[in-house]
Amino acid sequence: MRLIEIYDSVVAQGSSVFAEVIAVLEQAGTRYAVIGGLAVNAYVEPVFTADADLVIALNEIDRFTEALLGRGYTLERYAFSLNFRKAGSDLSLQISTDPVYQGFLDRAVKKSVLDVPASVASLRDLVEGKIRAWSDPERRLSKRAKDQSDLFRIAEHYPEMIELLPEKLRKEVIEDLGRKPKTSGNL
Repeated sequence: MRLIEIYDSVVAQGSSVFAEVIAVLEQAGTRYAVIGGLAVNAYVEPVFTADADLVIALNEIDRFTEALLGRGYTLERYAFSLNFRKAGSDLSLQISTDPVYQGFLDRAVKKSVLDVPASVASLRDLVEGKIRAWSDPERRLSKRAKDQSDLFRIAEHYPEMIELLPEKLRKEVIEDLGRKPKTSGNL
């Protein structure tokens, strides 16, 4: 069974809804970047998430919202996000309206997300966004723990990102890497 089939078996219509959202963005020429767990999955071995987090150019949010509402999505508004859902799908689409993420749009790169070519936050931006989320005392502990795990996963695959981590996390990663036995490639 392919990874995308496993994902869809857990997140009903998750990949097709994600593909539809990306198609709406691409067809409209909207500047966007995938951020959050799906973006991390585009860089390292994937783990499960039922959320699709994106940032969209703020001046394009209203047009995008109208397009999704016209396709049967529902909308919930929050202080710094718009959350969309489509009937029959378990995928939660979260659009960040926090201006701090707008710079990610200029540095986004094309990657495969759920088998869909999409603009994804650059690795450095992704790490900085995850650090920001991990550092937010208003976030639930479980969300911050997932952010920390994502940062560790990235650091293990991209050691050059370790220097960006806050000192507490950097020390943990360096200690962990120091405990790992060196392998010669002959298992």
